[in-house]
Amino acid sequence: MSTPVQAPAGQQPAESAGRRAIWLSIAALAMTFMLPLAGLVMALFALAAGIRALPLLKAASKPTVMAVGGITISSIALALSATATGMQLYLMDEYAAYQECMKGAGTVSSQGECFTQFRDAAQRKLPPDVLELLGAMQP
Repeated sequence: MSTPVQAPAGQQPAESAGRRAIWLSIAALAMTFMLPLAGLVMALFALAAGIRALPLLKAASKPTVMAVGGITISSIALALSATATGMQLYLMDEYAAYQECMKGAGTVSSQGECFTQFRDAAQRKLPPDVLELLGAMQP
């Protein structure tokens, strides 16, 4: 027979749920900038942790600031990661052509030409002025 899981000494389950929500949401936001697809998955977990923490905190008469903060941050991370993942999928062919071009580029000027070709291909596929809005950063 298994024994129930005990909270660490001095820490209530509701308090740890609020902390878990905020830490997962911060990790999701960080992952969004490194690996958008991983950030998307992490943001979903963080959002679920925040939503599950709310009733626990309310039942224990504890402040819900940590859970609400976790929900807010994870929602932002979810929106950013979904947008970035969608953009990566939408521009997958252009990005693959850019990577192939960069493999053969031996000089800085040829690398710049690869980026110019990528930017032009992306500009043809995206609505006008989107690259200016994004800052036309190199991939």
